[in-house]
Amino acid sequence: MSINHLILQNLKKNLKNYYLYVFALVFTVALYFAFVTLQFDPAMDETKGSIKGAAAIKTASVLLVAIVSIFLLYANNIFIKRRSKEIGLFQLIGMTKSRIFRILTLENFILYFGSLLIGIFIGFSISKLIMMILFKITGVEDVATLRFSTEALIQTVVVFTMIYFFIMLINFLFIKRQSILSLFRVLSSTEEKVKKVSFFEMIYGILGILMILIGYYISSKLFSGDFTTMNELFLAMLFILASVIIGTYLFYKGSVRFIFYVIRKKKDGYLTINEVLSLSSIMFRMKSNALLLTIITTVSALAIGLLSLSYISHYSVERLAQNNVVADFSITNKQDAENFKEALKINEIKYNEKMIDVIQVYANIEKIAESKIEGMNSDPRNMTIPVISDKAATSVELSAEETLFTGYNDSIQKFMPLKSSGQIELKGKNVVIPQKYLGLRKEYIVSYYFTSGGFPVAIVDETIFERLKKDIIPEIQKESTLYIGIDLQDEANLEEANDLFQNMTFNGKNDSRLEMSNNQKRNMGLIMFIVGFLGLTFLVTSGCILYFKQMDESEEEKPNYTILRKLGFTQGDLLRGIQAKQIFNFGIPLVIGLTHSYFAVKSGWFMFGTELWTPMIIVMLLYTALYSIFGILSVLYYKKVIKEAL
Repeated sequence: MSINHLILQNLKKNLKNYYLYVFALVFTVALYFAFVTLQFDPAMDETKGSIKGAAAIKTASVLLVAIVSIFLLYANNIFIKRRSKEIGLFQLIGMTKSRIFRILTLENFILYFGSLLIGIFIGFSISKLIMMILFKITGVEDVATLRFSTEALIQTVVVFTMIYFFIMLINFLFIKRQSILSLFRVLSSTEEKVKKVSFFEMIYGILGILMILIGYYISSKLFSGDFTTMNELFLAMLFILASVIIGTYLFYKGSVRFIFYVIRKKKDGYLTINEVLSLSSIMFRMKSNALLLTIITTVSALAIGLLSLSYISHYSVERLAQNNVVADFSITNKQDAENFKEALKINEIKYNEKMIDVIQVYANIEKIAESKIEGMNSDPRNMTIPVISDKAATSVELSAEETLFTGYNDSIQKFMPLKSSGQIELKGKNVVIPQKYLGLRKEYIVSYYFTSGGFPVAIVDETIFERLKKDIIPEIQKESTLYIGIDLQDEANLEEANDLFQNMTFNGKNDSRLEMSNNQKRNMGLIMFIVGFLGLTFLVTSGCILYFKQMDESEEEKPNYTILRKLGFTQGDLLRGIQAKQIFNFGIPLVIGLTHSYFAVKSGWFMFGTELWTPMIIVMLLYTALYSIFGILSVLYYKKVIKEAL
């Protein structure tokens, strides 16, 4: 038999084992090529908009390579071990290690670069679709074109060729280090099977659960006022990260085995066939997979968390723009407003105008501030806040002794929560006016230009406002003390009015709500697109890794299925146990990853947007649905193995 014939026979024989590996390789190459094509596409200039955007795409491409490299190396490690007996047989019939390595190299070359070419073709085919998705997410008005990028092709080929050579180096070292005898024992030594749960496993199993719960508890208290300095916050975050990751590792190392051991103990050892195939199998294998599962769970939680936060930001864009720019157009200069109104009249666009005087004063809110994070450059005894008259506010009537706050930022509320009532002081240059604080309203009345980092606007009685206005402190005043808000009567004219607004030259600070919303959509849409790309890549690669592990386990347990079938158990009996096993194998990392991401997102979501539940639930459901596909594929593979067991 010639070497070429042997290589073709090996490829044909192993293709049934490599098909998902080939799929994952084609998928990752296609994603990478399409992603890099975006980097070199001229249409991306509007989407990037700045060096930061370009840097984000380049950084994401590096992370994409890292994820793909780890996956390919891990998958190759599994498959080279599965072929260890075959390599041993080649040596027994007289082949040298160098010749065996050449055979494997040629096989991998055909498989790898064949997949690479297919992946590049698919990546080119879907590049226009991906560009359209990016334009849709970022709100960019442009036409996506199908364009082949030579730069992207060269970069993709170079990157994946380097990965290929690294894989071949790993294979060379594996073959060189193994003796003939050890090659026949590789598979049997890859899994650690311990049939008895030790006392120490019980201890660090319980410790793992406690560490995860402690991490969750501290994350829920992160911005509740218990940590009052930036150093304390930083140390608390480090502790949460370490506690949850170490706890997750201990959970897989001991907790799962301990829990299943308790269940088995309660049954006095009398287990059904389903429990033997599910609980017992996982119990004996979970310990050896602890590190792998910890990495998959942690990165899954990171991917879900980042996807949730980026989607929260994108989902909240319009609401944030509405809070920052209260009217359709906010202007701070009278002449600018007159020019813009004249342009609206010429184009027959009807509008409503609102003018509000806004002054800045020092306020002592120490008695209503429940806590304070040091290092925020804000002294509650001498805080700068904007003040307006109750006549400028909607449906607000106050006495000379009363003050109402409105438009408080959610993130500031977490760092410095306010009580519902109490006494405050408003300070001019020479006067100090005590006031009764009536609480906080969510309504935003003036644009963010007048607010100080998200702090509220104080509404006071007209007489108090006039006293403060006559006694203003010049050094803390804004360049303009006039807010002019222009709202269109017909929103259908908003695009036309915004074009007029953008083409005008203004002297003061001016904002368009639509333009701010579009800018935020571009920025947050690009981030969400990049994070989604990386998350999808990790989802596929980690799902494939778990699937490959199940392939290994199924082949190793095949003799057991043969015995069970000969004892009279049907294929359906065995399959029900396997289904339960896959629910645990894929479900445990998924559930823990979702839980980790939930507590991480819940602790700081308010800094990214205005809505938590809808974006987070959508991301989690989508991730779960895609992840479940690999569990279903594993069950189908087991079904084939069980069918072949007799």
